[in-house]
Amino acid sequence: MSQLNRRQALRLFGAVGVAGAAAPLLSACTTGNSIADSQQAAENIAPVGGPPVKIGFIYPKTGSNADNLVGVDMINGFTLYLRQVGNKLNGRDVNLVIGEEGATADAGRAAVEKLIKQEKVAALVGVVRDDTMLAVKDLVETSQVPLIGSNASPSALQGVKYIWRTSFVDTEPGAALGPWVAKNNSGPLAILAPDLPDKTAIKSFTDAFSTAHGSIASGYPKYTTFTPTPSTDFGNILAGVKSSGATGLFGYYTGDMAIAFLKAVKAANFGSNFRVWGPGMLTEGYVLKLESDAARGVYTAMNYSPDIDNTTNRRFVTDYQKAYTLIPSAYAMASYDAAAILDKAISGVSGDLTAVSLNQAIGRLGQVESPRGAWQFSQNRTPQQTWYLRRVSPDGNVLSNVLAAELTTMG
Repeated sequence: MSQLNRRQALRLFGAVGVAGAAAPLLSACTTGNSIADSQQAAENIAPVGGPPVKIGFIYPKTGSNADNLVGVDMINGFTLYLRQVGNKLNGRDVNLVIGEEGATADAGRAAVEKLIKQEKVAALVGVVRDDTMLAVKDLVETSQVPLIGSNASPSALQGVKYIWRTSFVDTEPGAALGPWVAKNNSGPLAILAPDLPDKTAIKSFTDAFSTAHGSIASGYPKYTTFTPTPSTDFGNILAGVKSSGATGLFGYYTGDMAIAFLKAVKAANFGSNFRVWGPGMLTEGYVLKLESDAARGVYTAMNYSPDIDNTTNRRFVTDYQKAYTLIPSAYAMASYDAAAILDKAISGVSGDLTAVSLNQAIGRLGQVESPRGAWQFSQNRTPQQTWYLRRVSPDGNVLSNVLAAELTTMG
């Protein structure tokens, strides 16, 4: 069933301006049994209750403001789920131990090592930074303690058995959005991004866009300074976009750079027919609040929107707003799902609950009912999930990433 109601579809497809009717909506591709079905069919399911379970949660309290605020959303989502189930996982009291990810991969690795070796946690959750995730890979795999990463998911992370992710692989937003932009951006597209050492995520967009016969403006992509200090001065490069003949702009920016980028785009006054596209992180979470009206009308691809119409999401959004007076972000949602994964996996452990038996139980889970819609782990231990097109539009008195269409299923 589509996640769009009729009112949203009529209003938002008109805003996108697709010729004729909207593109077909794709349902999430799922295989196997639901979690409930697999639990009912399994033998020797552990009874509800038992000794307390210790969970380590890794996120940065120090370091960049962007990483810190994403981390706050993540811990909020995780603790909201615990609150909904009486601070228990399958009837077991939860001892939640926080690990300080810090501002470097070394700091994050030290935190994970302490949680595994000193705190003896049964599982780990969190991790904001991609470099932290890559730095802890061997430690987690050797220790055989499952890590449910609820943000960082670099495409270079391969061949893991104990690392699961409830977010998305960093190449997926661009790959999901590229074909849509190719069909719906009339004329050539300018592409701007930071000069990252690894441009795989940016290339995923350009490859998908070009394969779908999109036209890239001459001389693009162009890259803004990232090291030693990320540049937030977009004046000259946007002047070049205006003179290029481009009719739209894809910007791959996150955090403070995303805020500065969209404010500069608004100041450049490209006109009402000029469209701005990007990955979901361009307008996600706290950055949207700080971007304010500069983000209005921006289109992004993400695995979540707060107005997805399903029972799980309605409860999630309502309870999240009551608890934190905020609209939940995709970062909060992914950590909420991480807690749900642990809850259901613990119920599927037969015999003693150990890190290894818990990891095995995670591997037996089928379909997950989530605020984002139903999904399940792929063979790569990442979500096979629906990707959504969103448009920053008023939702009551605030701007929100309002659902516009379902793009594709990836994972």
